[in-house]
Amino acid sequence: MVELFAGPFGPFIIFGLRIVDVTLATVRMLLTMRDQRTLVPIIGFFESLIWVVAVGTAIQNLHSVWHVLGYAAGFGAGNLVGLWAEGRLAVGLATVRIISRHRGEDVADALRDLGHGVTEFSGYGREGRVEVIETVVKRRQIQKVMNEVERWDSDAFISVEEPRTIRRGWMFAPRRK
Repeated sequence: MVELFAGPFGPFIIFGLRIVDVTLATVRMLLTMRDQRTLVPIIGFFESLIWVVAVGTAIQNLHSVWHVLGYAAGFGAGNLVGLWAEGRLAVGLATVRIISRHRGEDVADALRDLGHGVTEFSGYGREGRVEVIETVVKRRQIQKVMNEVERWDSDAFISVEEPRTIRRGWMFAPRRK
């Protein structure tokens, strides 16, 4: 095993290990912020196991610039892969707030037709009366919601936030028959 890591493929193995461990670290941190208590420790276990092997191998081969570069390049690439993976997983929920000057009721009805719970209320902005629409959706549905809003009101102001805690509401109510 030592010969494999010390040989010409060693830098590539270290590079690959670092991609995996940094990807796991990125996903673990983002899941920690979303309070995913089951997955986080499991990911942390494998992350640290892989890291120990990668760093140990890199330290044993500090005389080789290629091993050190493999370690550093794997770290950089792992950050990119980790962000990509987290975006693909899209774990969690998002609050979408829409402020519309002219088509708020149409937007709210369209979102309800898509199956989203919607709260709407009137407000007053710099240029007069506005309709404020709020909905909580799964993160992977954000783009679909934004496309629907754009379809009904291309001038609407849209903001997306990640709620830390949500209790009750239509998403968590028992399904009606």
